[in-house]
Amino acid sequence: MDHFERAGLRFDVVDAGPTDGETVVLLHGFPQRPSCHDEVALRLNDAGLRTLAPAQRGYCAGARPRRRRDYRTSELTKDVLALLDAAGVERTHIVGHDWGAAPTWGMAAWHPDRTASITVLSTPHPLAMIDAFRGSNQALKSWYMLFFQLPLLPELVRPLLAKTLRDTGLPEEHVNANVSAMSEPGALTAAINWYRGLPFSIREPVGRIGVPTTYIWGRNDFALSRFAAERTATYVD
Repeated sequence: MDHFERAGLRFDVVDAGPTDGETVVLLHGFPQRPSCHDEVALRLNDAGLRTLAPAQRGYCAGARPRRRRDYRTSELTKDVLALLDAAGVERTHIVGHDWGAAPTWGMAAWHPDRTASITVLSTPHPLAMIDAFRGSNQALKSWYMLFFQLPLLPELVRPLLAKTLRDTGLPEEHVNANVSAMSEPGALTAAINWYRGLPFSIREPVGRIGVPTTYIWGRNDFALSRFAAERTATYVD
């Protein structure tokens, strides 16, 4: 399959590997595209696994709703369910990086019957993140999340995107691909809307996680604190 549809939106998908193998859904973050998982997908395919890497809402021209509430976690999670239904997959492993972790946590908490396991890179459990705001310096690390709540102004920093990505050590070819994707009409606003949807997501708490979970955090992560990372274990059985 190369796409799926939900609620009038059309999502592009990279479907690779044996169709009869166990499935792994690969969810990208900000401001990435499914291609960020290409090298990982090749290894999983060689191991006999099917990989589905969707362009998440906001990241393809056919799926860019304009309202902030359309980017809350429950909507992102329903997108993953629609992907599984379209692909004929009953249960899947899910890998979520950065913002891709939001629907990953959502699937594990709200739809464990469809989730074989999750692997989350960087982003802690949502309740652990709230705890970190109260009990650590996470609020200082997350200043940009508040900045992204503003209308219009965050879009004006697009010229700084390439330098910001380059300064993280991201290889140049990935920097160029991400910057090019964010130059599409409406793309940057749609990507930032994931942040702007946070006030709506908070009203729909993600609960405890009962499926097998791997969580990976880097000690040099400038945006997410050790407190939030370690607190995540509190919400995973």
